[in-house]
Amino acid sequence: MLYNEELANRVRTQLAHLRRVEEKQMFSGLVFMVDGKMCIGVSASELMVRMNPDSVDEIADLDGWRQMIHGKKPMKGYVFVSEDVLVKNEDLKFWIDLALTFNPLAKSSKNKTS
Repeated sequence: MLYNEELANRVRTQLAHLRRVEEKQMFSGLVFMVDGKMCIGVSASELMVRMNPDSVDEIADLDGWRQMIHGKKPMKGYVFVSEDVLVKNEDLKFWIDLALTFNPLAKSSKNKTS
């Protein structure tokens, strides 16, 4: 199992009301694309949330999250949330709502041409 299937099913349920959700296996996990943009990811033990980089101050005092790091560089607008703090559906919904709020403002990744 590359990703936590139970957590992925819980995310799927939270996103069921949306029209344009696509699932892609990438980054050793499952990524939920909303309106063609990476929005939420599920790995073996964490939720990846793409959120407004300006909203980090709002979550600064919350437990169970960390900044995503690529190499040695922090990835602004991407955080990992431990499954330990996602036990309750309202806690999961909080993080998903952060991602969905930012999604309309997020840039789509550019399609690469061969």
